Amino acid sequence: MAKAIHSMIRVLDEARSVSFYETAFGLSVADRFDFDSFTLVYLRNSEADFELELTINKGRTEPYDLGSGYGHIAFAVDDLDAEHARFTAAGLNPRKIVEFNRDGALMARFFFVADPDGYQIEVLQRHGRYR
Repeated sequence: MAKAIHSMIRVLDEARSVSFYETAFGLSVADRFDFDSFTLVYLRNSEADFELELTINKGRTEPYDLGSGYGHIAFAVDDLDAEHARFTAAGLNPRKIVEFNRDGALMARFFFVADPDGYQIEVLQRHGRYR
């Protein structure tokens, strides 16, 4: 059976991105590998084995075109309201909290936030299938 281990995004500014993901989600650098033309930074926290891989292409100055195919990465939290307030206080500019109901019952509560490169991140209340 296969196991998901990481998702990769390309970022312009390593320090800015590492700071964002640390502030927003408590991710810290697990590994960093520097090569001639790029750097790979693996971020994780104690909640899961899954990592976010940041790829920094050296010499790149133009923002990446995220295109229309990128969806989002998602994080589950215990207290969505508290996290939304924390994001707001930290200046991370989260969007409003949204609720999805299906068949008369709550399916999901969440908000989105954009990282420094414009990647959308969904923050979900732990509930139902979103653990």
